[in-house]
Amino acid sequence: MPTRFDRSAILSVIDGERRRFAAAHPASERLARDSRGHFLAGVPMHWMSDWGTPFPLFVASAEGVTLSDADGHRYVDFCLGDTAAMFGHSPAPVAAALARAAPHGLSTMLPSPDAPAVGRLLAERFGLPVWQLTATATDANRAAIRWARALTGRGRVLVFDGGYHGTVDDTFVRLDHGRTAHRPGLIGQQADLTRHSVAVEFNDLAALEAALAAGDVACVLTEPGLTNCGMVLPQPGFLEGVRELTRRHGTLLILDETHTLSTGPGGWGRQAGVDADMLTVGKAIAGGLPAAVYGMSAEVASRAETLLATKEAGHSGLGTTLSANLFTLAALRANLEAVATPAAYLHMTGTASYLAHRLSELIARRHLPWCVTQIGARCEFQFSPSPPATAREAAAAMDGELSLALHLFLLNRGVAITPFHNMMLCAPATTREHVDTLATALDGAIAALAGTAA
Repeated sequence: MPTRFDRSAILSVIDGERRRFAAAHPASERLARDSRGHFLAGVPMHWMSDWGTPFPLFVASAEGVTLSDADGHRYVDFCLGDTAAMFGHSPAPVAAALARAAPHGLSTMLPSPDAPAVGRLLAERFGLPVWQLTATATDANRAAIRWARALTGRGRVLVFDGGYHGTVDDTFVRLDHGRTAHRPGLIGQQADLTRHSVAVEFNDLAALEAALAAGDVACVLTEPGLTNCGMVLPQPGFLEGVRELTRRHGTLLILDETHTLSTGPGGWGRQAGVDADMLTVGKAIAGGLPAAVYGMSAEVASRAETLLATKEAGHSGLGTTLSANLFTLAALRANLEAVATPAAYLHMTGTASYLAHRLSELIARRHLPWCVTQIGARCEFQFSPSPPATAREAAAAMDGELSLALHLFLLNRGVAITPFHNMMLCAPATTREHVDTLATALDGAIAALAGTAA
């Protein structure tokens, strides 16, 4: 068994699996053709065309961890909306809450009776006393950055190379030969982001301290563990060091727990005892409905209240009309009370650990130079012998064509994983049998790539 696959074998599997997909999905092909004239890239949101299939897979229904497509095929879903449906598709308590709420108004730009309960639940869960709602995690991160700049009087934002914070302009920077540069591929970017944003290496406290020394950084915005460049875990003491350095230099620490919410009910920071000044969470927080939240420590909230009371008249530049609408508050309350429970997390994390075990076992049996990384209910296999410690190492472990071959093979055998990298999530409805299905299909893909019987 070769440790690395022949490139021609990878391309052959891709070609064969694309043809197999096209033959099996005439209804999706017809829907794609009908959509192409009116949607950019043929889909309502252009990321939907990034699965590597000849045309998009059109989903007819999604429930629990099962997708059903327009052609009647069913899939075990480990992508789960790239985290948005981390607690499963249409969790029953959330669906019931929405059914009750819908006849009574969707959006009024006024709070509903659910608001006090939601605020209390967020404070209890994440340990920060004061909260605001937005429509997306991007909006939450953008607002947190604006507050940090306003409260500190500083202009610069520091992010770690490879971190992901939605589509906030200030975060679209990376390290390029030791210097902060724009991320490649940005559309329509005019402003020089490097004037007010700086990127440093994750897990490098010395680089962080050097960047904070000038005293002009308003905030450090970071995921507790990198999740979108290929998962990168913090080394022991790193997050505690980030907290100590930000305090020493008067810089606010914002934890983006949108993906690391997979760690536990209160996110990674609460579990690790790292106290953020602000915290943002989106995607799965309301059971898959468009919603996000950002919280503030008591000190930050007090300063923010003072600023609101004393600033000159005019639009703050924060907030959107649809944020905290009646529908969102109902979903958020139901998800926090009845879906994202400690018992659910116990099952999710245990199932993900079983998945990590099955993947590690398969990798060892196939003598592959790969590794497996787990963040609570989130799991990923990476094409490197040991877990990467930086975004640069994670990028070096990427192989787009190999991933595509594996993903297409899995999809054609009824298993969906995240298209952008090799990430999988385990929801409350995910079972060990589902994991076994994935492991068996992945083993078949590896066999096909190696030229042995699938």
